[in-house]
Amino acid sequence: MSKKIKTKLIEKEIDQIVIAQADDDSAWGKPVRVRKAKSASLSIPPELAARAAFLARVHRTKSVEEWLKRVIEERIELEEAAFMGLKQDLTSKVG
Repeated sequence: MSKKIKTKLIEKEIDQIVIAQADDDSAWGKPVRVRKAKSASLSIPPELAARAAFLARVHRTKSVEEWLKRVIEERIELEEAAFMGLKQDLTSKVG
């Protein structure tokens, strides 16, 4: 079965369970409140913004913001992986 079909079946099963338990207060936990994350704005020098705009076009992204978001996410993942590797190296040398 394809992943899309499996997902639809699972969604239908979940819908059926929710509908069956909708009026049963004991089936529900405390309400969960979710707040939208605040967006941040960054200020970058015009030369850097122009270079980013050029590369966003090269990569055919919809917007510079989308391209920058992807680049920042990739860089953060690299930095986190490097940090975790360094942390493991230090732990193994100490321990």
